[in-house]
Amino acid sequence: MLNAIPNSLKSAIGAGIGLFIAFIGLQNAGVITNNDATLVTLDNITSGSPLLALIGLAITSVLLIKKIKGSMLWGILATMLIGIPMGITEYNGIISTPPSLAPVCFKFDFSEVFTSKMAFTVFTLLFIDMFDTIGTLVGVSNKAGMMENGKIPHVKEAFMADAIGTTVGAMLGTNTVSTYVESASGIAQGGRSGITSFVTALCFAVALLFAPLFLSIPSAATCPILILVGLFMMSPIKEIDLDDYTESVPAFICIIMIPMAYSISDGIVLGLISYVLTNLLCGKFKKISITMYILAALFTLKYLV
Repeated sequence: MLNAIPNSLKSAIGAGIGLFIAFIGLQNAGVITNNDATLVTLDNITSGSPLLALIGLAITSVLLIKKIKGSMLWGILATMLIGIPMGITEYNGIISTPPSLAPVCFKFDFSEVFTSKMAFTVFTLLFIDMFDTIGTLVGVSNKAGMMENGKIPHVKEAFMADAIGTTVGAMLGTNTVSTYVESASGIAQGGRSGITSFVTALCFAVALLFAPLFLSIPSAATCPILILVGLFMMSPIKEIDLDDYTESVPAFICIIMIPMAYSISDGIVLGLISYVLTNLLCGKFKKISITMYILAALFTLKYLV
């Protein structure tokens, strides 16, 4: 399924995720906010969290341009310190005992396992998780320069790690442990192997004890990183042949729909459907694989049913 996705859409997925990450950063910082008339709008950026986020964006950008090692981490720390006199950074302590998992761990309910409602729920969650993972893998692999002839190496192992994390996390009662788009920040800092993820996992384990300290870091200090990671993820767009509209139109639909639909999976699906329809109506049947036909048909039914 992953290998059936055309290279132009694979490049589009990375760019779309970049816009998505940047939008999340702007939203979490309060720079972009809800507006009933226009859906979104620019908030007051002259004070509070939005101002601190823009200051952090400026500082981190300069450090990045100057090629300072660990520029993103230094940017977060500098922004956090600036937030103290602004009254945004609040000290919550240093060490605390992690809360018990007993209330949520292994709390299963099998009363509706063999029902149509459960089957629909499982299919929906499987679909969302699978295509979010596909989108993230394609996006970060593109950015890392790890794609080999349009294919991701060791993709089975990557999906297995995601599947184990999703299953075990659910059993422990936590939020879904899945491949996350913020992985691109590690790629941007030079991460290219599993050692990066392993060290990150160890740091998260240690961070459990220092949760109060890390919770003192305001979202305005971390959001600039998401915005810049969005920039890094845009580079694959250069590989799309914008003059070939059978490639660029579906790619553009994929890019724009990921942030607009607020869903990586929906953006990929709409891109795949538009790719098949565009090339089919233009008589370019040979460009479309059997797998693409099947996927497009299934995804179309998803929206019709």
